[in-house]
Amino acid sequence: MHTAYIGMGSNLASPAGEPETTLAAAADRLESLGRAVGRSSLYSTEPVGFTSQPRFLNAVVAIETDLDPGALLKGLLRIEKEFGRDRSSGIRNGPRTLDLDILVYGNERISEPGLEIPHPRMEERDFVLIPLVELASNHPTAETPEIIRRLLRTSSPRFSRQYEVVPVQSAIWRANGARDAARPREA
Repeated sequence: MHTAYIGMGSNLASPAGEPETTLAAAADRLESLGRAVGRSSLYSTEPVGFTSQPRFLNAVVAIETDLDPGALLKGLLRIEKEFGRDRSSGIRNGPRTLDLDILVYGNERISEPGLEIPHPRMEERDFVLIPLVELASNHPTAETPEIIRRLLRTSSPRFSRQYEVVPVQSAIWRANGARDAARPREA
């Protein structure tokens, strides 16, 4: 069993609804790939790269999974498709219904076409660092991956370094997160 930290983002409505509803529903769908063991708060963030688009909602969810990284990635891409994302079209860093990225998978380091773990740009992006550090701070475990332990020791993401990252109060996100937290962890 490995703990994977999944970065989530959305700035367009999906078949599930507006981005807030999309992220909550997608977090539920992650249960098909493993067991949710924690989720960060929801954050509203400025787009990076292509700036002529709506703000994003971002979060990080931790799941325990038996899937290997390649199978986990395939599952994430399948969930993106269910929510209307087609990675083969669109603008790089452009608007999207759902973006799911493996940020960290245990202490694995993988660099192959289509899969790089830890995520190669996560430490450059406050919209990833802020929810990741928040989640890891609130759900520390003996198995916390080394890269996250290092981030907890050395990183102090601020509410806004380069791009504005603002916490969002979301009843939908909070309600689903409370349900995840109420589920007992298996030994």
